[in-house]
Amino acid sequence: MTDPTETAFPEQREGEERLSFDPMERVDAELRFIGRIETPWQRVDCPKNVTRARETGQGARVVFEPEFAKGLTGLEVGQGILLFYWMHQARRDLITQRPRHHETARGTFALRSPNRVNPISLAAVRITSLDLQAGVIGIDAIDCFDGTPLLDIKPSAPAVDVPPEL
Repeated sequence: MTDPTETAFPEQREGEERLSFDPMERVDAELRFIGRIETPWQRVDCPKNVTRARETGQGARVVFEPEFAKGLTGLEVGQGILLFYWMHQARRDLITQRPRHHETARGTFALRSPNRVNPISLAAVRITSLDLQAGVIGIDAIDCFDGTPLLDIKPSAPAVDVPPEL
């Protein structure tokens, strides 16, 4: 049988190394998507991070499944939130990677690349609009493809979320 990652992800840069097994053959948990993120981005034009996305001036929307809309009660426009989302189009087979801006490969866990065994991503964003009835949050910016599945949302707490100075 042919390895599906061979055809789905043919490009491998010098120094990159694939896992010797398919991580999906060793599933330890189940997740439930609670909504989708609507963005203007596709693979060809997606910003590399939230800072770059903000520079475009283009916001996005988080659309919740109807049964989860009530969970937004207490959020407010202007508030910072953390979005946890599933980078569903990312590679999952690389244990080392060589980003274009690095001369050598690094371990996947030493990078912020979306390509990871569990393609969970995190963005700190600001609420720009809120429709509790519809279960829709407008946000200032995000760096993911249109239709990206949402895993969770938490209010931002800078005193807790930011590591202390060394």
